[in-house]
Amino acid sequence: MTHACFPGSFDPMTMGHVDIAERACAQFDQVTLLVTHNPNKQGMFTVDERMDLISLSTNHLPNLRIDSWSTLLVDYTTEHGITTLVKGLRSSLDYEYELPMAQMNRHLSGVDTFFLLTDPKYGYTSSTLAKEVVRYGGDISELLPAPVAAALKQKMG
Repeated sequence: MTHACFPGSFDPMTMGHVDIAERACAQFDQVTLLVTHNPNKQGMFTVDERMDLISLSTNHLPNLRIDSWSTLLVDYTTEHGITTLVKGLRSSLDYEYELPMAQMNRHLSGVDTFFLLTDPKYGYTSSTLAKEVVRYGGDISELLPAPVAAALKQKMG
């Protein structure tokens, strides 16, 4: 059985994330969407809130599991027998950021990273931009899954 891990902060999950999750689920027997926690950052949503919103947004994917982790990613992959990471790339800037991490993860544990190019219709979408659009009253209906959009609007007043 092939088992991949799709890690990220998902604060909040965007339609770009859903696109990558769907495509990863089509390629692997099981995918764990892993909500990672950076103790140096204060997220808008708690890890539990993110996991709930992700569950509501991806319940159509039967081979997707949702989990969280707060230490080295390779410790999680080793503990769970995962040999593949999946990362979405919107642009060459994402690649430049992700490449050294992929190489370090491979060095530390042998885990390979598969890069999926984001669908062009989501290429400009990020969690940070979605939060900014909501902050100023803009329409995010095409950027975020409906449960996420509702929760973000409620949280930001």
